[in-house]
Amino acid sequence: MTAPAARRRLALALTLACLAHPARAQGPATGQDDAPSGGGGRPDTRALTCAAAAGLVARAGAVVMSTGPLTYLRIVRDGGFCTIEETTRPDYEATRDERQCFVGYRCVERLQEGREGP
Repeated sequence: MTAPAARRRLALALTLACLAHPARAQGPATGQDDAPSGGGGRPDTRALTCAAAAGLVARAGAVVMSTGPLTYLRIVRDGGFCTIEETTRPDYEATRDERQCFVGYRCVERLQEGREGP
């Protein structure tokens, strides 16, 4: 990942974190308040059934979910939740009832093939 891309990703993550906090205080507008979390306030894929995790992403469009004790991901419903420089890749996570559950997509950088530079 290039330095500018890493900075954009960090800025996006911080923006999402800031936006998520007030929404949680106002009630279940995102659907995340009902979701089991790992104590950090984020829905935890390991505590949800496959259908519940996939449904949460489908309803909210984009969700930051815990995937392990110290790991989390932003999972999206479709490419409309990614930046113009990104595309989607299918994301499979462990859930309460499945080892590999398709929960949605990850936003990843588009291939830089054919471009010169760092």
